[in-house]
Amino acid sequence: QLQASGGGLVQPGGSLTLSCVASGFTFSTAWMDWARQAPGEGLERVASISPSGDIVNLEESSKGRFTLSRDNAKNTLYLHMNKLRHDDTAKYYCRKVTLPASRGQGTLVTVSS
Repeated sequence: QLQASGGGLVQPGGSLTLSCVASGFTFSTAWMDWARQAPGEGLERVASISPSGDIVNLEESSKGRFTLSRDNAKNTLYLHMNKLRHDDTAKYYCRKVTLPASRGQGTLVTVSS
């Protein structure tokens, strides 16, 4: 199970940190990622992280603004978002990439003034 939280309304240029608590599998051995789905759009990967956290891949739209981290002792994945823009508005999902894959219920981020 993946329980995401931390979404909300934020002004353009603002920051937000999303959290995802994992259970039901060995979190410390799983590749994880965050993906998002804007209204009317498909699912888009934002960033991914290796099991130990030493490898982080950011998609082009995230570079320079988002960082991804994890705390394996707390079974928690984080997405730190800075310099938020209107087009970051989406529902954000944390996902277990390592098979069997899974996805949480998501948390909504709205960037608006």
